[in-house]
Amino acid sequence: MNDFASAYFLIFSNLFWINLILAVVLVIFERKNPTSTWLWLMVLFFFPVVGFLFYLIVGQDLSKKKIFKIKADEDDCFEEMVKEQEELFNSKEFREENSEYFTYEDIINLHLKGDKSIFTYQNDVELIFDGHDKFKELFESINKAKNYIYIEYYIFKSDHIGSEFLDILTKKANEGIEVKLLVDGMGGRKLSKKSLEPLKQAGGEVAFFFPSIIPFVNTRVNYRNHRKICIIDGKEAFLGGFNVGDEYLGLSKKFGNWRDTHIKLKGEAISFILWQFFVDWRFATKNELKGCQTYIDNPNSSKTGIQIVSSGPDSKWPGIKDGYFKMISNAKHKLYIESPYFIPDDSIFEALKIASLSGVDVRVMVPNKPDHPFVYWAGTSYMGELLEAGVKFYTYQKGFLHSKVLIMDDFVSSVGTANLDIRSFKLNFEINAFIYSKDINEKLTKRFIDDFKNCKEITLEEYNKRSNIIKIKESFSRLLSSIL
Repeated sequence: MNDFASAYFLIFSNLFWINLILAVVLVIFERKNPTSTWLWLMVLFFFPVVGFLFYLIVGQDLSKKKIFKIKADEDDCFEEMVKEQEELFNSKEFREENSEYFTYEDIINLHLKGDKSIFTYQNDVELIFDGHDKFKELFESINKAKNYIYIEYYIFKSDHIGSEFLDILTKKANEGIEVKLLVDGMGGRKLSKKSLEPLKQAGGEVAFFFPSIIPFVNTRVNYRNHRKICIIDGKEAFLGGFNVGDEYLGLSKKFGNWRDTHIKLKGEAISFILWQFFVDWRFATKNELKGCQTYIDNPNSSKTGIQIVSSGPDSKWPGIKDGYFKMISNAKHKLYIESPYFIPDDSIFEALKIASLSGVDVRVMVPNKPDHPFVYWAGTSYMGELLEAGVKFYTYQKGFLHSKVLIMDDFVSSVGTANLDIRSFKLNFEINAFIYSKDINEKLTKRFIDDFKNCKEITLEEYNKRSNIIKIKESFSRLLSSIL
């Protein structure tokens, strides 16, 4: 055997053992979904070198328990509050005064017991559908800040709107206002360090969630912080789909008009958005928290019921996904969904079919323009069977649809950061507001119906006429759906 053959045999043998060991780890230790496990096994054995590297970047979560041990502290912090709320719910007087909420007691209990999401009902909610309106209101709120400004975004760019945002934060920091800015390490890769210096010099604090070790390259695709929240003095908070970048103002040549949904919130629920910021900030900075910092001196006479639900790889239960599933399962006559990425897992997929077959008016609105091709084609691959079950699909034609909204019947709605896809359910850190309000439901429904004017319906007949090339793209992308 010559030297070349010997070297080849040695490399092949080592790769075989590496793949075998990794396969054992996948099957025994990680306990992934069986479909996901088989997919990774196929990747490892058919692409020995590339598959191994791809798994290290995208698939591995061996350190999850160690990395997210901090979640246990949060759960302990809310244990007593959950017990107090359960006792309150058992009060006849409270139930009679708030009977409209208890029609949906099972959804409230799901979030309370599964996610320790406290139900609050003294809140006021303003819906925002346009990027210009969102930043106008946010900047006005920031300019009025007297004590603190806490900002957390997945994407934050050093473009026109990003620079204006940083200038305002720097101005407030120079006034002595406490400013904390938390940005995801991958989503914030276009935020230059130079642009942050004035804010830091003014006393503002900046942190990155899972920052990259190598500049402009982040090897951790999973565990991204996809939350977009802002809290100002505990008096106002913002939550929803808009990140920070010029495209969210409709200035992108590729996407044009940007259709999204955000909420501006006043009231008790801010406490729990604030707590989530503290938890994320502690993880990014390693600074310890002092007690359950959830009290907000901000009484509100409005009676909008809200549960702030957070979920991520550190959660015992997939709270937001479970909330989506419960809304779909409980719907009696109407279920409207907006999501830029539509890759339902098996439970959501079956729930949508059953809801539609049961006579519920199920409508799903997705973008016409893909920003992630594999994700887009994986999404369209799920449409056929759902169309056969009676689910109606619409593609938004006027720019890009980035809104993450579920509207159930006439009272329950969800607005937040979580898409209807497996990545949002399991791999990203997300936050949603589950809202119990006829008024908010009506406003979201009206906007959904208005969006029909800018949509094209996908009929089953049209879907079945798609080309073989599209079918191949769908089939290949769907194979990857559990890791997209």
